[in-house]
Amino acid sequence: MPDTPLIIEAAINGATSKSRNPQVPRSVDEIVVDAIAAIDAGAAIVHNHNDDPVLGTVPTHDPQPYIEAWTRILAERPGAILYPTMGGGGPHTTVEQRYSHIPALAEAGVLGQGLVDPGSVSMGAADDEGLPRAIDLVYRNSYADARYMFETCNALGQGASISCFEGGFVRVALAYQRAGKLPKGSMLKLYFGGGGVAEAQDGCYPLGFGLPPTEASLNAYLDMIEPEPIQWSVAVLGGDVVTCGLARLALERGGHVRVGLEDHAGPRQPTNVELIDELVVLASDVGRPIATPAEARDLLGLPGA
Repeated sequence: MPDTPLIIEAAINGATSKSRNPQVPRSVDEIVVDAIAAIDAGAAIVHNHNDDPVLGTVPTHDPQPYIEAWTRILAERPGAILYPTMGGGGPHTTVEQRYSHIPALAEAGVLGQGLVDPGSVSMGAADDEGLPRAIDLVYRNSYADARYMFETCNALGQGASISCFEGGFVRVALAYQRAGKLPKGSMLKLYFGGGGVAEAQDGCYPLGFGLPPTEASLNAYLDMIEPEPIQWSVAVLGGDVVTCGLARLALERGGHVRVGLEDHAGPRQPTNVELIDELVVLASDVGRPIATPAEARDLLGLPGA
């Protein structure tokens, strides 16, 4: 569907530090300014982190910094689709604790989508031989955790941003789709490994997970997805989704694209708006119009502003 409006997601910070890219927004004030600029540049969805770690021993994420920033963003750009991150599971927490900010954000009236991470992935730095260091660093989400997330999104009437780091994550999401239990307004996010370096709370680690950003990899995912009526997008973690060619492949297949300083790695230090601008130019070349937040809500089946 080459004329389907393109939904652009801007992942504006993640764990990226000022030392890695001074353009990254970290404070609430910076997040507000950057998110509004990203929406004006063409993003319909904005995803941001605060300073609560995803990996580590913090059991919950504080909803207040999200509420403070998102209230101001939505006052200026009503209808924008905003969603947060969450911490991984483990013995230090429960899924009820680490997902508790989602109902709080919904109750505050600022949540655009919930999120579901339906699987686990190992992370960690390489040793001097280039081998994965012998550490226990896993972003944990069990099947029971995923069920809790899906059921909570359904109970709240929220669509889900479904992060898919590996093929098994897609299989779990499609099982809920086929059972008729996928929250209305959900979107599959296909995360490819760019091979660059991103930052974790314990330092930097090479992104050693995910399929490479190639046509063969995209086809493998789409062979799983295409029988099912669901919107999907692509992102390259630790790379550049536009310059590597994956964004064009997705645009030509009717998919959507995520860009931003959470994901980007390379020799440049761009702004989020610069990354969005590059994607907008590519979309024009392919013939895909850019979805407004209202159009994105219609495509996804999300409630109105």
